[in-house]
Amino acid sequence: MKNDIEQSHFLHYNLKSIAPTVARGEGIYLYDTSGKKYIDGTSGPVVCNIGHGVKEIGEAYAAQAEKVAYVFRSHFTSLPSENLATLIAEMAPKGLEGVFFVSSGSEGTEMAAKIAHQYYLEKNQVRKELVVSRWLSYHGITMGALSMSGHIQRRRNFVNSLLPYPKIPIPNCYRCPENKKYPTCNIACAYRLKETIQMVGEEYISAFIAEPVVGASAGAVSPPPEYYKIIREICDEFDILLIADEVMTGFGRTGLDFAIEHWNVTPDMIVFAKGASAGYYPLAGIIISDKIFRVLKGGKKGIFAPGHTYSGTPMAGAVGVKVIEYMRKHRLVENVNNLSGYLLDQLKTLYKHNIVGEIRGKGFLLGIEFVKDQKTREPFYSNECGEIAALIAKKAFEKGLILYPGGGCVDGIRGDHILIAPPFIIKKEEIDKIVSILNRSISEVENEVL
Repeated sequence: MKNDIEQSHFLHYNLKSIAPTVARGEGIYLYDTSGKKYIDGTSGPVVCNIGHGVKEIGEAYAAQAEKVAYVFRSHFTSLPSENLATLIAEMAPKGLEGVFFVSSGSEGTEMAAKIAHQYYLEKNQVRKELVVSRWLSYHGITMGALSMSGHIQRRRNFVNSLLPYPKIPIPNCYRCPENKKYPTCNIACAYRLKETIQMVGEEYISAFIAEPVVGASAGAVSPPPEYYKIIREICDEFDILLIADEVMTGFGRTGLDFAIEHWNVTPDMIVFAKGASAGYYPLAGIIISDKIFRVLKGGKKGIFAPGHTYSGTPMAGAVGVKVIEYMRKHRLVENVNNLSGYLLDQLKTLYKHNIVGEIRGKGFLLGIEFVKDQKTREPFYSNECGEIAALIAKKAFEKGLILYPGGGCVDGIRGDHILIAPPFIIKKEEIDKIVSILNRSISEVENEVL
C-alpha cells in the first residue's frame, strides 16, 4: 500500500491525504493495518447494518459465484432475484409489490423519477415530469438525483446543469421554517407542498420525494406526527405520486422495516439501498405500487426497460436474500427497538455541553446538532460548512470511534451535525463506549471554540 498521496493511483476522498488502510472488520469493529481498533459508530455511511465479517454472507456470495454470477435480465431471470423481490415485497407496506433492482441509491431515486414520468406518459399526461423535493435533503449524486436533492454544498458546482425541480422546506421543528411552534403551527410546512403545486401547476408535477427521516444533510430530522398524512392527502388531491426515499432508513434502521410506516402512510414508491445488502454487495432498488404496475403493464408495449447492466443479477439476489435471513434469524430489528431508547438516553447526557443543541432521530438513526449557544440556538459561523462537526469527528476518530459529520443543517451553509447510526448487533456496553468517546471529543472541541 502506497502511503504517499502523490504515489497512489487511487483517487481518494481527500486528495491531499490518505486515510488509514483497513485490514479487516469484525462485528461493530474495524481494524487498520497498524492494528488500531475502531468502533464503527455509523455503520459506514449508514450501510453495514449487520456488522462486519459475517461469514454466512461470504459463503452465500461464494456459492452463487460458483453457479452463475451474472445474467442480463432481458435474457434470464434467476431464483435469487425472484426470491429477493418476494421477500422485499412481503416487507413493504400493503399494495407495494413490484420490485426493480439497481446498484446504488442515486440510481434508485433517479429511476423512481423516471418511473413516475413513464406512469403519466402511459396515461397521456405527457407534461407531468417535474419532481417536487425539499431543501436540505439528499437523494444522490447523479445529475438527476442531485437535481432532486436540496443539499446546497453538493449542488453548488453543478447548478447550471441540474433540472429545475421545485423544492419546499424540510419539517424541522427545532428550526421551524415558518418561525412557528408545534402544534400551534398547524403543520404549515406540509402545506407548502400544496402552495408549490398550485404555483407550478399540477399538470407539470409527477411526484413528491422525501426522506422519512432526513439523514446526511440535516442530521436525522424527523417530522411531527401529522406531517406525512397531510402530504399523502395533498398528493392524492392533485394526482401526484409519493416517493419515500428509504435509502438510509430502510431495512430496519428506525425500528420498522421501512421508516414511512411510523406515520401509517403508504407511498406509491419506496427507494431502498444501503441496508438491503448491508454493504456486502452493491444493491439498491425501487418498490412500486400495484397501481403503477397496472398502468405500466397496460402501456403501449408492456415493457419496463431501464437499461442497467447490473440490475437484478443472481449475485445481488443471493447476497440480499442472505442478509434478510440473517437479520431475521438474529432478530436484529428487534434489537434496534430494544436498545434505541437506551442509545437515545445515553446520548441525552451530552446536553451538559453548551454546544449540543438538539439530539434527535428514530431508532438507530440519531443526530446531534451543535450550536454556539444552547439557549439561543445560534449556530457556529465557520470558514467551512460543518467545520465544528468535522473537528469533533476527527477527534473521535483519533480515539477509535467513527462518526458521520455534516454541515448546513440550518440553512444549507451554516450548521454542524453528526449522525450516530451503529450496526444493529451493538450491545449496551458498546453504546457506553461510543458515548464516552463522544463526550470526551465534544469536551475538547468545546474548550477550543468557546
